[in-house]
Amino acid sequence: MLTDAQIKKIISRELIFKTSRSSGKGGQNVNKVETKVEIHFNIQDSEILTDAQKIQINKKYKALIKDTTIKVLGNKYRSQLENKLDASEKLIKLINKLLKPEIIRIKTSPTKSSINKKTETKKRVSELKKSRKKLI
Repeated sequence: MLTDAQIKKIISRELIFKTSRSSGKGGQNVNKVETKVEIHFNIQDSEILTDAQKIQINKKYKALIKDTTIKVLGNKYRSQLENKLDASEKLIKLINKLLKPEIIRIKTSPTKSSINKKTETKKRVSELKKSRKKLI
């Protein structure tokens, strides 16, 4: 997980913002104002992330990373500033999700009582089905 200081450093130093015209509602605003924001974050060039974190992100997000860069879009709002904030929040959530350690499941065997319960219910169902058969 990233700390608040790391998040601020990433946003201020390492993000590349690109803007373009957004589609959707907005009337003339859509045709003349570049409100859509595209954020590019290069993982390998990052000074904030450790080497272990970079490897972890590359492993989990391999299919969607192109040239070691994560790309996030923000075009939810009608203003460029709100879209910048939205896209940077999406990126931070994504990075935190990718850096969250995986919980390894420990396999357990069934208890004696659960095994007994299972066999009892099987016997009960079997008896019920036998009682439904017609005698010839």
